Amino acid sequence: MASIAVAGILWTAGITADQGHREDRWLATWATSPQPDSSPIQITGQTLRQIVHTSVGGARVRVRFSNAYGTTDLVIASAHVALSAGDASIHPGTDRVLRFGGSPTIMVPAGGVVVSDAVTLDVPALADLAVSLYVADDVAATTHHEAGLQTNYISSPGDFTVATTFAGTPFQSYLFLTGVEVRSSDDGRAVVALGDSLTEGFGSTPDTNQRWTNLLADRLQSRRSTSHVAVLNAGVGGNRILHDLVGTSALTRLDRDVLVQTGAKYLIVVQGNVDMHLPDLAGIPTQNVTAAQIIQGHQQIIRRARAMGMRVYGGTLNPVDGFPFPGSWTPAMEQKRQAVNQWIRTSAAYDAVIDFDAVLRDPAQPSRLRPEYDSGDHVHPNDLGYRALANAIDLSLFREDDKDD
Repeated sequence: MASIAVAGILWTAGITADQGHREDRWLATWATSPQPDSSPIQITGQTLRQIVHTSVGGARVRVRFSNAYGTTDLVIASAHVALSAGDASIHPGTDRVLRFGGSPTIMVPAGGVVVSDAVTLDVPALADLAVSLYVADDVAATTHHEAGLQTNYISSPGDFTVATTFAGTPFQSYLFLTGVEVRSSDDGRAVVALGDSLTEGFGSTPDTNQRWTNLLADRLQSRRSTSHVAVLNAGVGGNRILHDLVGTSALTRLDRDVLVQTGAKYLIVVQGNVDMHLPDLAGIPTQNVTAAQIIQGHQQIIRRARAMGMRVYGGTLNPVDGFPFPGSWTPAMEQKRQAVNQWIRTSAAYDAVIDFDAVLRDPAQPSRLRPEYDSGDHVHPNDLGYRALANAIDLSLFREDDKDD
């Protein structure tokens, strides 16, 4: 009898393990990169309702929260996900309680990350989800993504996670929320875009999802052969490859923001301009770097991503002449940019090259942005410019099957 009981336990364990393996076919559909906040929003027993725009869809969903830059534990007292109905409203009947190991509450340790249990919810591609989070304690939101370009809401004191709507104070960053995943088909995979403010989408119209990453997702969804490919934005404004300051450096955050993204198969790297321009602008000349050092940073990103089985594509650096801050551009900096771009184009280090510089530069003044793509600061594109970047990406880079368009 004992041997039969043991055999039964082993058989049941085998079934459970098999089911767990099948349930692990998940794909990130949205992400943002956490940053430290030295002047954080203070939350005092309030509810956050934050809106995310999906890339791919699915019938089940789970949500990722981060306390990466917290110095104390974060206690999530209640969390929900629903289809957004605009502003701080949700569609009735779509609200789902998020649980963590079966519990509606969880403690996120300082520096930690948690992922919710899965809930059944029909999540469309290119849709808006509302993630509601109630923090009962007094806490400083030291983990955020500053330039969310999306209006989110913080309530008056109280738990409003189940409310269809509430009168919240708007803000445009993301607090604690870093990812949304959906149950994926077996061939689902994700593109991760690693970069600075160009990838973040700075200069695009808030609340309209006009970042080049969103517009790439639109294009991928328009074709059956690529509709299973998600796009994740790991851009951080002011971010550098080699040094911290405005967020953690790309080499330091690569594992967290790129390599562990669920289903990540492709990486697009568009980074290096800020390494050249920020040191003199911020008064830290000891952090000036050469073009060769920036190239070494790219090589390290490529090597580490390929070790995880990813294909890695290099985006050339956009023109920045005309940025209206003293010391933000010099002819010497332009020479560095050209040297890095030449290496990206000709070294064959990347699996493919996406020539963003060729799309954005003014033919009459190649160090400057085309006037029709200028958001106003002579560096960041407007919505039209971001669309041109998305349209310049060859979708065959992400197609690995024989599906018909």
